Amino acid sequence: MGLFSKKIEARRLAPLCRQLATAYDAGIPILRTLEMAQREAKDRRVKNVLGGMHDDIREGATLGEAAKRHSDRLPPLLVQMLAAGEQGGRLDAMLNDLASYYEDRVAMRQKMMTMAAYPIVQLVVLWFLGTFALGLVGRVTAAFGSRGGEVDLFGYFNDYVMFQVIALLVAVGAVLALALVARTGALRWFWGWIATFVWPLAPVTRKFALARFCRGMSLLLGSGVNTTQAIRSSAAVASNPYIERDLLRAVEPVKEGATLSEAFGTSRYLSSTAREMLEVGEASGKLEASLRKASDYHFNEASAALQVMTKVGFVVLLLVVAGLIGYVIISFYTQLYGGLFDELGI
Repeated sequence: MGLFSKKIEARRLAPLCRQLATAYDAGIPILRTLEMAQREAKDRRVKNVLGGMHDDIREGATLGEAAKRHSDRLPPLLVQMLAAGEQGGRLDAMLNDLASYYEDRVAMRQKMMTMAAYPIVQLVVLWFLGTFALGLVGRVTAAFGSRGGEVDLFGYFNDYVMFQVIALLVAVGAVLALALVARTGALRWFWGWIATFVWPLAPVTRKFALARFCRGMSLLLGSGVNTTQAIRSSAAVASNPYIERDLLRAVEPVKEGATLSEAFGTSRYLSSTAREMLEVGEASGKLEASLRKASDYHFNEASAALQVMTKVGFVVLLLVVAGLIGYVIISFYTQLYGGLFDELGI
């Protein structure tokens, strides 16, 4: 989210939902709660959304309607959950569940970033030191080739700084261009294909998507949302176009009278465990609890798969860094001694 999406990031939504839940539990009116949250919000987009929702509610809109009017900035799960919680009289539970959900997402993302930080720092340092060393050895060999020429270190530093500035501008331009394309949704299917079918991302993506789907279904069905709408909203929460399309195929069978376990019987991505829990939940009348257990089960599986992925990624990054260091060292000495040997006629 953020740069690559118009939606407000999970790290902004987690404290916001927790603050709203706490204020609601304390009996503070919703308009007053939104005013307090708007004053304390540091992100401009959050301030604008809260201010807009406050004005909408003051003009007669419900909380769910106000959130829906700002769906270009708010995730679909948040919009649907606020409306369902308000209609079902469980807004406090919905806000607490949403806060926990976004806090879990933030914690998982921080864990991934922590694992990747060290290799990324190595790559950055290698880029600056490697380009400096290779550029310098090129100047040195050129000076030897000019028979007694001197190395202009000051000129080289100026050229090196200019090179890094140009490289930075190119990198920033590439990121901005990628962000603009991503905001149009053009990369959604491309990145979705990589995340869904390429190991080691695939197991993590699928299990987290199922965990989010089952949790969304549990919360929405427990709030009284009709089954087909719950499927649509929960499928969108999967945040993967391939998995979402597969899960949405259950909507038509449900409309025709099929049970959830029957409707998802041909699903490519819904696990057998989730299907069994659906069947047990429908048979026992405790579908909400069964879906929550399925969500917890898949979340634990996803966490284990994430640990594997981060370890594999860490090793791969270290190997890439080691390979690049070796390339820089070999290139440095090859250019240096190659130039000297050519000068000596060896």
